[in-house]
Order: sequence, then C-alpha cells, then structure tokens
Amino acid sequence: YKKNYEELQKTFNPKNFDPGKWAAAAKDAGMKYVVFTTKHHDGFCMFDTKQTDYKITSPNTAFSSNAKSNIAKEVFTAFRKEGIATGAYFSKPDWHNENYWWPYFPPKDRNVNYDPKKYPQRWQAFKDFTYNQIKELMSEYGKMDILWLDGGWVRPKHTIDTAIEWQRSIKDEQDIDMPKIASMARKYQPGLLVVDRSVGYEYENYVTPEQHIPTTILPYPWETCMTMASSWSHVPNDKYKSTNELVHTLVKIIGIGGNLLLNIGPDANGNWDSAAYTRLKEMGEWMKINGEAIYDTKPYCLPQSNTTFFTYSKKQDVVYMIDLLDENKGNYKNGKLFYLAGQNFAHFKRAMIVGTDIILPIKKPSFERDAQIIIENDKNILNLKHAVVYKLFK
Repeated sequence: YKKNYEELQKTFNPKNFDPGKWAAAAKDAGMKYVVFTTKHHDGFCMFDTKQTDYKITSPNTAFSSNAKSNIAKEVFTAFRKEGIATGAYFSKPDWHNENYWWPYFPPKDRNVNYDPKKYPQRWQAFKDFTYNQIKELMSEYGKMDILWLDGGWVRPKHTIDTAIEWQRSIKDEQDIDMPKIASMARKYQPGLLVVDRSVGYEYENYVTPEQHIPTTILPYPWETCMTMASSWSHVPNDKYKSTNELVHTLVKIIGIGGNLLLNIGPDANGNWDSAAYTRLKEMGEWMKINGEAIYDTKPYCLPQSNTTFFTYSKKQDVVYMIDLLDENKGNYKNGKLFYLAGQNFAHFKRAMIVGTDIILPIKKPSFERDAQIIIENDKNILNLKHAVVYKLFK
C-alpha cells in the first residue's frame, strides 16, 4: 500500500487543473451545488492543512509549486463565482494517520487497527487531528453550505445497526465526537448542513443512497450520489452513462423527492474526460427547456409507472407530468395516450407541452372519474429529447 499508493504523492502533478472550466460546465448543466473531495479514506489532503504533510501543497508533491496548488480552495472559489453552493466532502477515517492505522499493528480491514478503549490517548490524538482539519475547512475556505462526512464506520458503537451487513464488521468504539465537530462547524458556518453519512441521528441532516435510487417517496430529505461513468475515480476509457440515462436518472430522483449528486473523476493531469463535458452540455440543453419542472418542486403523487413522474411547484401552483423518452428518439412523435388515475387529476382541464405552444385537452371518460390526456397532433415536435414535460392546468 505504501509503495504502490502513497509514493504517488511525489509524482502527482495535475498541471491541466482548471476549476473555472469545471464550474462553467456545471453551471451550464443547471447544477446548483458542488461537493468536492477534500480528503478520502487514504488521507491525502487536497487542501493546505497544517495537520499533516501528506497533502497537495507539500514540497513532497510535484504540484506544490503550481499557483493553484491549494486545489480545494481553487475549486470552492471557482464554483462560488458561478453562483454554485459549496460543500466539502471529508472522510473521517484516515489510513495514513498513525493514530488511525497505528504502525504497531497491521491493518486488518478499513477500520481502526487498535481498540480505542485500550489506547484512549492515541484515539484522542486522532479525534483532535480530525477536529482541527475540519476546523480549517470551515474557517479558512470561505462560505460553506455542506459538510459531507464519509466513512460511516467511524461512529459511536451504540449507533451500529447489525441488520446491515457492512456495519457488522465494526468491532470497536470509534466515536469521533460529532457534537463538538458540528458545533464548531456551525459556529463558522451558520446554517451549515451536516451529513454524518449512514450514522443516522441528529448529525445526518439528509440521507445519501449510493449508486441507486429509492423505490418510493421517502419521509426525510435525501440525495442519491451516483457516478457519471462507472467509477468514482478516473478510469481510462471508462464507459460514461448516456445523456438520456442521466436525464432519466435526474427525473426519477426528483419525481420521488430527492436530489442528484453526480460524480465526475478528473484524471491524473486534472482533466475531465471530454464525455463529461458533452453530457453536461446536453443535460443543460434539456434543463434550459424543462428546468421549471425540476427546481423548487416536490413530488405531486407516486409515479404511475417507471416512465411517468409528477412534480408540483408550490411557487407557481403548477403540476408537471414528465414522460421519459426512449434513447435516440430525438423528435417527439405525438399519438400517446396517458391515463392519469385517481382524484389527484380529476380537476385538470388542459395541458401544455413545455418548450412549445401546444395546448392539449384533458378528457374525462364518462364511465369513471379518472382523467386522461390524449395527444392527437400527428406532427413531430422538434428538439424534445430524453423526456417531455407537460404543464397541467385546472
């Protein structure tokens, strides 16, 4: 591990790093907030911490002489300039820190490799290290909206849920003192959302299902974190999800009340794959037409299928129906028939296809109370891709 991974610090030199380009692409795609990985489980810091030399700004790192060497600061600044809210991802475990993986013992898995109760001074040193790093991020890097904490096995033992398989591997008490951390963080950043991921209780302000979408509306705030390609980190020649799949993913998540946190992994030179820029541009083109059905909305009712979702804008008092289109069908062909079941739709009279001036009648069958939308126009509607949005009127 030390030879094959930690030695990379000496050669890591992302000389093409251009956070302004990233931020501009994110804004054009319609993104509203960014969560940047300041430190993952391996412990290498993408910010100028004073707690360790295992960091991007260390003289041991090839990139340290670059004017943009404090990568986290550059990212946060660039995204804020585009009006995008900022969040700091921070992993609580740290495999590089000798007070987490103590060299006296071999690490057996991703957990701490000693019993913190038997060596409380060593664990306290690690708690202090973690607290001080988070304090740096909260006090030295400008306005912060989210503190996104990963590594949910670092947690009080009483919070372990043995019904969840991966949590059964947590054998030792790993209480990092979240009350102290959250209190400090909010002192510097009033209104901060704290995500003590997978731990639950008061410091997990929203839940973060990974690489999957819940099957129903959840009774609490949540955000699916999902990769644009197949891996969280950059993989050469990785397969990126199509724009159609990404738009469908967004609609499915919004349609049951969540947010989408979409991951892009830069390569060793600091570049995003060209496919990432293409996908963001095309998602932005769809959002510019249909964003009113996405932003500031909530689910109107349960989805009636896996291809039709409903959102409601309280601000505009409008209900939207979003119909997912098949891949590669660039033009939307009319002739579809929608059955909208239940009293939720009985009072709607007409629908407009967002992005056009086409108004459609909502006809009610005489034999039942359900409403239905019948699309009778036999012409193609240009430039409607990935999903069609209908604005329903009373």
